[in-house]
Amino acid sequence: MQELLSQLDRIMPTALRGSVVRTVGTTAAVADFPAPVGALVEIERQNDTPLRAEVIGFRDDLTLLYPLSPLAGVRRGNAVRLLRTARWLRVGEEMLGRVVDCEGKCIDGRVQPALPCRVQIDRDPPPSTERPRIEAKLGTGVRALDGLLTCGKGQRMGIFAGSGVGKSVTLGMMARYTAADVNVIALIGERGREVNEFLERDLGPAGLARSVIVVATSDEPALRRIKAAQTATAIAEYFRDQKKDVLLLMDSLTRFAMAQREVGLAAGEPPTTRGYPPSVFAMLPRLVERAGRTTRGSITGFYSVLVEGDDPQEPIADTVRGLLDGHTWLSRKIAARGHYPAVDVLASLSRLMTDITERGHQDAAQGIRELLAAYRDHEDLISIGAYRRGANRTVDLAIELLDEINAYLRQRIDERVTANDASEGLIALYRKVQARQAALTAAGTINAGAGAAAVGGAATATAGTSANGPTVRKG
Repeated sequence: MQELLSQLDRIMPTALRGSVVRTVGTTAAVADFPAPVGALVEIERQNDTPLRAEVIGFRDDLTLLYPLSPLAGVRRGNAVRLLRTARWLRVGEEMLGRVVDCEGKCIDGRVQPALPCRVQIDRDPPPSTERPRIEAKLGTGVRALDGLLTCGKGQRMGIFAGSGVGKSVTLGMMARYTAADVNVIALIGERGREVNEFLERDLGPAGLARSVIVVATSDEPALRRIKAAQTATAIAEYFRDQKKDVLLLMDSLTRFAMAQREVGLAAGEPPTTRGYPPSVFAMLPRLVERAGRTTRGSITGFYSVLVEGDDPQEPIADTVRGLLDGHTWLSRKIAARGHYPAVDVLASLSRLMTDITERGHQDAAQGIRELLAAYRDHEDLISIGAYRRGANRTVDLAIELLDEINAYLRQRIDERVTANDASEGLIALYRKVQARQAALTAAGTINAGAGAAAVGGAATATAGTSANGPTVRKG
């Protein structure tokens, strides 16, 4: 009933018609058409099917439209009519295992399902006072994440990386092996050939069976890429409201921001930070805040961020890092060594790990981080052979156990790992560290004692000689 009342409030009881005055770039300007921003309209074309577009703003007495497909065939004087002022999406359990576009229509060549429910595409985030605390962890199936960057149900994490470092493969592993009930995967601005590669190679039949894939490739208009991100979030909200734990994977949030940059600049917004208009930085928090935990279920969001030039301080990466509950950095340097997933543990953080893990798990994670940090600080000296064993006991431990730590952090694509396996493996690894540390401490104590005894004996002998004088051997 509440959704019906909300829908009625958004309906304009007046039919609107206008006409195209001009086109500028990818936008069309319409006269005598006071439709609200966000309304869906239709532009009639001679000898062609009508073109759908969305109202993105106003300039003087004209209404600006951004098309959902190329403007080819549109001319001055074409009629424009209002279709609807609110955007709704058909959803249902039948969407599982299907590939859909930004409007929720299946594009996998199979029969369109009959979907019984409707949800609003651009929904408001849940009120902050109605969000329960995140208290339970969610297994992602990636050992490095579950062990050292444990994620909770309803947490929002970023995966930051440059191009070609393994974001899609890591997301595919998470979709296959996660403990979540449902996956919703948004492929925003991907190359066309990569969609089937992701479905067949990275996701596989088992992962697809419990997933909904929302696709908007790089050749589609910017507005469709924006709507694809919102549609994926709306689908995740539907399954969350069905009391399910949902894993929302979005690849990538950067391309969503770039699409909004195109629309914002077309609407006349001034470029601010590196060419991004203010609307980009207003839409990012509105999108990611829709994920999270409610009293019904949870949406755990992983948003990939394509870092330009591997610069972690570029505007989108810097903004998103402040919006999310943690970040995972995939390192090109680590990937170049053949280490996958290329998670840079020291540059990554899960802000809720201490709230959802046991003390032993936390101690183990901290201990492994200390060894990795010690090795990285002395890596240049170690690589050229300038480091002398015994100079720093922590570095000695790091050198000795580095191979075992890397073996833990590495994972084959076809290797399934549960959250308990990751936790137990990390604790077992840390016990080896503690045992070796105790052995080094004991060895150091014995050596120190032996050295002290030797020094003491030498001092005694010297004192005796000084007191009694030199011993003379007679005849």
